[in-house]
Formats: sequence, C-alpha cells, structure tokens
Amino acid sequence: MTVPTPTPGPDEVLLEVIACGVCHTDLHVIKGDVAFPRPAVLGHEVSGRVVAIGADTRSDISVGDTVVAAFIMPCRHCAQCLRGRDDLCLEFFRRNRLEGTLFDGESRLRMPDGTFLAMYSMGGLAEYCVVPLSAVTPLPAGLDAVTSCVLGCAGLTSYGAVFRAGEVGEGSSVAIIGVGGVGSSLIPMARAAGATSIVAVDIAADKLERARELGATAMVDATADDPVAAVRALTGGVDVAFEALGRAETFTQALGMLDDGGRLVAIGIAPAGTTAPIEITPLVRRGQQIVGSFGGRTREDLPAVARLAAAGGFDTARLVTRRYALADADAAYTALARGEITGRAVITMQESA
Repeated sequence: MTVPTPTPGPDEVLLEVIACGVCHTDLHVIKGDVAFPRPAVLGHEVSGRVVAIGADTRSDISVGDTVVAAFIMPCRHCAQCLRGRDDLCLEFFRRNRLEGTLFDGESRLRMPDGTFLAMYSMGGLAEYCVVPLSAVTPLPAGLDAVTSCVLGCAGLTSYGAVFRAGEVGEGSSVAIIGVGGVGSSLIPMARAAGATSIVAVDIAADKLERARELGATAMVDATADDPVAAVRALTGGVDVAFEALGRAETFTQALGMLDDGGRLVAIGIAPAGTTAPIEITPLVRRGQQIVGSFGGRTREDLPAVARLAAAGGFDTARLVTRRYALADADAAYTALARGEITGRAVITMQESA
C-alpha cells in the first residue's frame, strides 16, 4: 500500500528513512498483546536524512543532515519533561501510545483515501516519516547509517536501563535474562559502564554464543541448569539483574539472582494483566529494589548513546545480524516471532543501503 508522504509541522522534521530496526515491541502490537489503534504504521527505531523541516522552526538540525531518532518522543512541556523525565512524558504516552498521533492530537499519516492512519512513535517502517525535533540527534561522522538506526531504541533502552535505572558502575556484577535484541544490547552497554561480571541467561544456544562474542563473561543455559542457582554459583548474587523478556517466571528468577542490596531492572514488555509473585520479607530484609525502565531520557541520553557509539563503546555493526528489504518486512517479523533472530535485525528502505 502506498500512502501520501507526510508533512512536518512546527518543531518537526521529515526524514527519508535509511533503516528501521525490527523490535519486539512492534511485534507485541502486531500480535495484539499491546493495544494500539489500527490501521497503523509501526517502526520506532530509525535513521534517516532530513529532507524538510516544519515551518517556523528554529534548530541546529538542517536539511541534508543524517540523524537517528528515538522511540520516546518527548513533548518538552509536560510536568515530566520539565523535570527531565522524558521517559515518562505524559503527552507521548497519552497522544502517541494511546491514540497513535503526535502532540496536537493529529497523525501526520493518512490512508490513500484520506482517512486516519495511526503512527507508532514516528511510524518509521516506511520510506518517509515525521519526527519531533526533540527526538532526533545528528549521527556522528564515521558511523554506519544503516546499523545506527538501533541507537534509537536498543541503544536508548539499554542506556536507560544500565546507566539510569541500574546504576551500573565500575566493578559491578550483572545478569541479563533474555539476550535477544535488547538483551544483547545490554552487554556492551554494561561493559561501557564498567561491569566486570556479565552473566547471560537464555534458552537458545545461538543467542548465548552471540552473548559471549559481545562480551558476556559467563553464559547460563536455562534449559540445562536452574538459572538462579547457576548465576548465584558464578557470582554469589549479582548487583543488578535485568529481566528483558516480560515473563512472570523470569521476573521471579531475576529477583532470586540478586545479592543483598541488589537491584532488579525490568525492561521486558508483558501482555496486559501479567503479574509475578514477590516474597516480601526477603525483599525488605536484604534491602533489594525493583525498578522499571522503559527507556532513556531522550534529549540527554540519545546524544550520549551516539557519542558512545562514535567512541567505539556501542558497536551497532556487531549487534545487527540480519538485514531485510522493506518488501520483506513481514518475513522479518515472522522470523522475530519464531525466535530466529540473534541480536538485532534492520529493514533498509533503499536497495543500495
């Protein structure tokens, strides 16, 4: 289906999309695990070239710049944005995640007959997309524009989880349950933060091998061993456990892996109504914490992620393991649903990309 090329409004840019990441969050929408208006254009992790800027807009971004865009698009004006919590932007979650629009309550997309077409974030699974300026940062010179699209979600999500919610620092020990797309991104991010013990936990041998290649110091096959006992045998209990699957059983396992004073960082999206039992007394006595982390703080953290990538601390070329053409997008999400993708896959919009 061909839809009209969108037009940016004030404080927005129109991107000619270079590449769009293939993310489980989109898959949750496709499967109906996460409610979202339909029809819709998905895709929330993009790199692109600026081809137009909205009227009456003042910015350091210029037409022709290559940029990456974040999946969390802060409005800059709500109470959460004003205190620097872009990851909790009230208008983004109300307007975009509930209604499929931008902050003025309008989508920039239309069906061929002119009727409403929802945007999931910027609706980047297309040749062109509109993004608020608050959610873009220039791509540093020397970085690959195709694989760098993952900076906008995998990079921003792992940065927020590691540096913000997890407070990982020099000498920290961490466990990562689920080393798929985002989970594997946590490995180089934890290394960049100074973690010296990084235990990858999964049920897929290929993903565990990939985790080792990315820098995990130990691997636990949850089909062969009790993952809690195995992690505790390796570390005595970790400072931070990341749960990247959004499942009740792995949430409980992550809690069991913590050392005294440890922190569970939940980043996996679960189907609505999913709950996990927590034994209260050990949580209290051992001074542990449970923290949710949806993503980073876009205006501060997306440029930081780009700088980290430029310095070699977050190598997107190593994280991206598959590339698909736009015409093969359905095959990409089918492979993701089957668990066939290790690391991250991207969809390129140009045959030459």
